[in-house]
Amino acid sequence: MKGVFSAPGDYIHFKSQVPLNKIPIGTKQWRYYDFGPKGVPPLICLPGTAGTADVYYKQIMSLSMKGYRVISVDIPHVWNHQEWIQSFEKFLDAIDVHHVHLYGTSLGGFLAQLFAQHRPRRVKSLILSNTFMETRSFASSMPWAPIVGWTPSFLLKRYVLTGIRDGPHEPFIADSVDFVVSQVETLSREDLASRLTLTVDSASVGPLLLSDSFITIMDTNDYSAIPQPLKDQLSERYPGARRAYLKTGGDFPFLSRPDEVNLHLQLHLRRVGVEAQPDLVRSIPKDGTGGSPSKENDKEKDGDDQPKDNGGNRESTSEENQLPQAPESSEFHGLDDQPLSNAKVCSLDHEDAIILMLSKTLLQSTWEFFIFSLLPFYVESLYVTSKYYGWKFRKLV
Repeated sequence: MKGVFSAPGDYIHFKSQVPLNKIPIGTKQWRYYDFGPKGVPPLICLPGTAGTADVYYKQIMSLSMKGYRVISVDIPHVWNHQEWIQSFEKFLDAIDVHHVHLYGTSLGGFLAQLFAQHRPRRVKSLILSNTFMETRSFASSMPWAPIVGWTPSFLLKRYVLTGIRDGPHEPFIADSVDFVVSQVETLSREDLASRLTLTVDSASVGPLLLSDSFITIMDTNDYSAIPQPLKDQLSERYPGARRAYLKTGGDFPFLSRPDEVNLHLQLHLRRVGVEAQPDLVRSIPKDGTGGSPSKENDKEKDGDDQPKDNGGNRESTSEENQLPQAPESSEFHGLDDQPLSNAKVCSLDHEDAIILMLSKTLLQSTWEFFIFSLLPFYVESLYVTSKYYGWKFRKLV
């Protein structure tokens, strides 16, 4: 892993456009992003043990611009699976969402299945990626599980990071690992302890009322922190589920293979009847409240994540500015606007290259002229010098 992490440009753009929401529900603090047309049934993303709501920023930006609503959440401090189910249901009530489509990776996929089992009326479909359906194997591999709640933060982080496969990786996978590691550094001791407790607390997913045709299993074929037998067990439980295997991508394909993942998510949503509303994308305000449920939640936004305005002058914000404008390094820029400017840059570069080539050719010709012109004089001087010293030598003898 790299020693110094530099946030990618598209993530910086995401933070400037999509506000972070924080709402207290009972004793729990929920941290989440909510972006896209509010009238569309949301896709809720649940991260793994090492993830945060930020790890799905590429899905939020891409799918929201296509007319889907995406909500990405942090797993709050819950210490058993029943508490998770109750807390997540209260969160959905607080943001006024009744029916959801859940996309969960690793621990998030396990929690999504548990919620679908115990609250079947609220879950309309599942996308499960590199996940599992029972925790016994994790509990047996962590003998110090009973004291995880009292373990110091640095030991918890070290344990979580050892589960992330280190290099060498191809660049995109290496960048995804670096990004997740940077997110782990932001997690508190309670964050890590509660998530590890959910992972090692002995439990298994029971039968779901949800039909297999509304489940998509999306796994990577190169490697994953989830043992293959657990992934096979998941596939055997849902034989009628759709398969969306990725040839490569590692543990975090939503970061390393965002185009493929976003395509499979979009296909899944279309298949289960979620209709995008791209005509409402332009109505999303620049402050990102298009997906927020109420004004009360807007007050809970993190001040550090508020996008900059035009000096407080709302009238100067045009409809064109209300759309998130991606930076040059982002995958979301409008290709239709690029050929003219790019052609201009390319033409200037071509002229510079021709001038440079001509200069080199002229310089080379000049040197060749001087060399071949002076070469006879140089040879003659060598001859005269050798003859003179030969004469001096004979005279001396």
